[in-house]
Amino acid sequence: MNRLYFGDNLDILQEHIKDETIDLVYLDPPFNSARDYNVLFASPRGERSEAQIVAFKDSWSWGEQTKRECAEIVQGGNTQVAEMILALRRFLGENDTMAYLVMMARRLIELHRVLKPTGSLYLHCDPTVSHYLKIVLDSVFGGGTFANEIIWQRSTGKSLMTKRLPKNHDILFLYHKSDVFEWDDDAIFQEYDDAALPEKTATKYKYRDEEGRLYRLDSLINPNPNRPNLTYEFLGVKKVWRWTKERMQNAYEAGLVMQTKPGTVPQLKRYLVEQRGVAISDVWMDIPPLNSQSAERLGYPTQKPLALLERILRLSSNEGGVVLDPFCGCGTAVHAAQKLGRRWIGIDITHLAICLIEKRLKDAFPGIAFDVHGTPRDLAGARDLALRDKYQFQWWACSLVNAQPFQGRKKGADGGMDGLIYFQDEPKAHRKIVVSVKGGGNVNVAMIRDLAHVVSRENAEIALFVTLTPPTKPMQTEAVKKGFYTDPAGRAFPRLQILTIEGLLSGNERPQYPDLSLGATTFKKTRKEEKRSEQKDLF
Repeated sequence: MNRLYFGDNLDILQEHIKDETIDLVYLDPPFNSARDYNVLFASPRGERSEAQIVAFKDSWSWGEQTKRECAEIVQGGNTQVAEMILALRRFLGENDTMAYLVMMARRLIELHRVLKPTGSLYLHCDPTVSHYLKIVLDSVFGGGTFANEIIWQRSTGKSLMTKRLPKNHDILFLYHKSDVFEWDDDAIFQEYDDAALPEKTATKYKYRDEEGRLYRLDSLINPNPNRPNLTYEFLGVKKVWRWTKERMQNAYEAGLVMQTKPGTVPQLKRYLVEQRGVAISDVWMDIPPLNSQSAERLGYPTQKPLALLERILRLSSNEGGVVLDPFCGCGTAVHAAQKLGRRWIGIDITHLAICLIEKRLKDAFPGIAFDVHGTPRDLAGARDLALRDKYQFQWWACSLVNAQPFQGRKKGADGGMDGLIYFQDEPKAHRKIVVSVKGGGNVNVAMIRDLAHVVSRENAEIALFVTLTPPTKPMQTEAVKKGFYTDPAGRAFPRLQILTIEGLLSGNERPQYPDLSLGATTFKKTRKEEKRSEQKDLF
């Protein structure tokens, strides 16, 4: 069974992934760029929405946690990695870069452990610390396992650079665990495109048959003149041929041998479509990045094109193999794995990412079955999450009602609103629902009155009050006082709805509102894949 895990990937790897069970690892970790990456949700009219969530902070700092992790590497038994980390610490000092490298080293050790002997790993990074990451990879995987440094051009050059060249590429390091590894030679070749043939190929394949297929004429003469058994006359020409007379006759009758005019040497028609194609190199310029208008774009920071992951999976895994992405973000790697008939495991440390991946997979592969671990499944789990992380709880609770998480410029500045839902009750009409999430042990009627003010301020039609603690009787009475929203069809919906986490988890409660778009106004729907691969159980 395919699996999504919420949590720290180091913990998940150590506790749930067995030795030598993974065929391919792809990881696209944060690049230590000292930036905050936001998820930008679009409003129904396409503007940049204020519902902006910091998905993750791409920065590290040296502190007690890093010191502990560094000590664990040194004491872990892998002396090669330990010596390398100590050397880098002496060279770089105890700073942000070293903290990032320690974080990565611990996880790469675990990823090497879970790879099968025939497995491979692709690490996606940028030039910020790629030179140090390669040193870490060399120490973890050992000598002779490095295969390629792949350059992916992710953008075109900017003309505004004045003091340096524009930065427009990412790097993918490919390592094999051993010298026997999964590799698909056919995946190296791309089909020829008539409109963009390499000059040399276009010069050769200059003929077209009646169906428009390109072909070239190739020699049928044997390079070895001393072959009496292949010496015969064909179409009035006596030569030492490559083929027997019977095979030559069959090819001629099939239209594959032609004589341009009587008396000339017959030649073979070699069709372009029968050739393997153009071999790709370690510089990939043919896969464009996702721009703001891309149909694939889900709004997640650092989202990579599906075509990029499909190429990687085709090169280094077989159908039915197991693909692991320990920093799965919005789930492009697991999407590609599902599409290509691989089994998969995805791990991310934010509920926001897990919820986006769940929705993406269900949109793309209707009826898909997979397990989600680490997210609350019952009231006790919800309470535990609320105590551990208020904001993760809010984002998770928003997913229960299919709402965009809302966050202002900084945590806490939500203005009484934790989520937004857009709906349509008539064509081209976009209306708003505000969501307030309460994970504390005490709720009261004042919170309902405050939410009513938010409805008025935001020009919303409906409000959802999602609470971990059951509401009081005065709260329910106050909610009823707010009346109903009536849609164009004359249907009435409570304007202020109180929903409990317990009720949402059990399916006994759900938001009430009309929506002609079936949720597509709130979240961008992933395109449905035409074909779904049947998959076997993972473990």
